Amino acid sequence: MTGEPDGIGSQPAEAAGSSASAPLRSPRVDKLHQLPPTERRVAMRRLASAGREVIELMSSSSATADDLDSAAESLEAVAAMLRGHTGGADYEGVAEMANAGDLLAERRRMVEEGDPEAWAQFDYSPFIGLANPMSPPMHMDYEGDRVVCHVTFGSAFEGPPACVHGGYVAAAFDEVLGAAQSLSGEQGMTARLVTNYRSPTPLHQPLRIEAWVDRREGRKIFVQGTMHAGERLTAEAEGLFIAFDPDKFVKLMEARAEMQARSRQG
Repeated sequence: MTGEPDGIGSQPAEAAGSSASAPLRSPRVDKLHQLPPTERRVAMRRLASAGREVIELMSSSSATADDLDSAAESLEAVAAMLRGHTGGADYEGVAEMANAGDLLAERRRMVEEGDPEAWAQFDYSPFIGLANPMSPPMHMDYEGDRVVCHVTFGSAFEGPPACVHGGYVAAAFDEVLGAAQSLSGEQGMTARLVTNYRSPTPLHQPLRIEAWVDRREGRKIFVQGTMHAGERLTAEAEGLFIAFDPDKFVKLMEARAEMQARSRQG
């Protein structure tokens, strides 16, 4: 399976026993919007925005070799400065936690209390994260029983001339369909994603992606989506998501927490 579920307890505790037909709202949409603008988060997003612009300009620059060498020296200096501050991912919640058990317990507490910081990892997503320079970024929200995304892909995402690479089109669908599948009442992981390319998807033009739940069959959640440039359909997608076993997801979280703890200790 590919993709990542929204996490343990994507709804408040009182919703845990609700019917499987009751829609859930994905924290990758709601909680990302609710992240408080702390001083560090604002600074990280500013840095990511600058990096995003550098990536875009590098993809379409006519600078001379001397200018490029000068830019490289500046970026190497930035990398050297940041290299001195490496460690575990601070989005795990509490940096001073000593072991995986503490990290997982802390995250559970944050989820149960509805603290948006429990889902801060989405701010580092390569597609929706404002703190990731690789992110376009994609902006998602709800419209009725659908998840709607607005995104503009720059030059760095080029495949065919002046068009978005098909791999990024498919990955964008995985992100949006992954958010929409929560409307089934369950959280799942991607088992299959089929993308049909209907017409060229243009660079530097606003795109609208919509996704909705088609049906449920036991643990199987079927989701559909479309991508438009203006009124023109550029691609369609069908996704199959499998509702995950919470115990197995806990083990994945424990493994990640242990990795972060080792990183901080080393």
